[in-house]
Amino acid sequence: MRRPRGSMWAAHVDDDGAVTGWEERGPEWRGFASGGAKVLFRLGPIGATRLCITEAAIDAMSFAAIDNLRFDSLYISTGGGWAPATEAAIRVLAARPNVQLVAATDNNAQGEVYAGRIEAIAVAAGCGYERLAPAHEDWNEELHAFRGRERDG
Repeated sequence: MRRPRGSMWAAHVDDDGAVTGWEERGPEWRGFASGGAKVLFRLGPIGATRLCITEAAIDAMSFAAIDNLRFDSLYISTGGGWAPATEAAIRVLAARPNVQLVAATDNNAQGEVYAGRIEAIAVAAGCGYERLAPAHEDWNEELHAFRGRERDG
């Protein structure tokens, strides 16, 4: 978090680990680095076999928190877009042995479109597939609701 505005920046990296750009999010705005390229935000062990794909880095982090940051999981964000480099990076990850793609996209029409794309990649790669949608609009809202339930007992 950056203060005083409370913004969050999350790096997107390519298959070699080079930073290609970053997602930016504040209390009232969101964006991507000018001149940057959306590939994938990645949180967790690079060799993980369970790949949880979300639309935004804040949702990847929120899902990871709800999921107890599993050691077998890599939490991924597409940065709210679906660039050719994004799809190519997911295909590279899906081609590894024993991989399961988890479409953890938003609970709305666009989230279903992305889930369909992720499922198509899983079918083409011959890997596992699972769809997990939050009860709320996205995983960050789900985390806030979860924390509220924890707090309220």
